Order: sequence, then structure tokens, then C-alpha cells
Amino acid sequence: MGAFFAARGLPRLDQIGWILVAMVGARSAAMAFNRVVDLPYDARNPRTANRALPSRYLTRGFVIVFIIVSSAVFVSAASQLNRYRLHLAP
Repeated sequence: MGAFFAARGLPRLDQIGWILVAMVGARSAAMAFNRVVDLPYDARNPRTANRALPSRYLTRGFVIVFIIVSSAVFVSAASQLNRYRLHLAP
């Protein structure tokens, strides 16, 4: 909705694309970060013990690299929108 208000109507197609890329990058980084932080609790909980990290299907290092790459995708997409969005990204 913020994009519609800022554009005073329909944003350009390239802007919508970069917003979607930024959303995917930010959400992916946040969800992976949550999995790393919750790893000790997930390993002890029978309901979550079979998830990828507690069951060691994925390594903690791999998920941390995924967080870094997803964050870089988010910041890169924010920079494509304009300088103000880049400064707000962190």
C-alpha cells in the first residue's frame, strides 16, 4: 500500500518487481534467522525436532550463508528503488 500511496496511483512495473524481490529477500532472511536462533529449542521439542536444522539435514553454517545472501538480495533490491530506500534498508 505504501508503494501505491508514494506513487499516487499505480507504481511502475519495475518498481513493483523490485519491491517483490526485496520482500522475498527480507522474509527469507528473517525466517532463516529465526530457525538459527530457535535451534536449541527446536531440537528439544518433539514437534519441531524433525525440521531441517535440528535433524541436521542442513548445517548451521549453510543457513547463516543463506541469511547473508538473502539480506544482500534485500539491500540490493532496496537500492534499485532509490537512495532513500537503501538508507532505510538496515
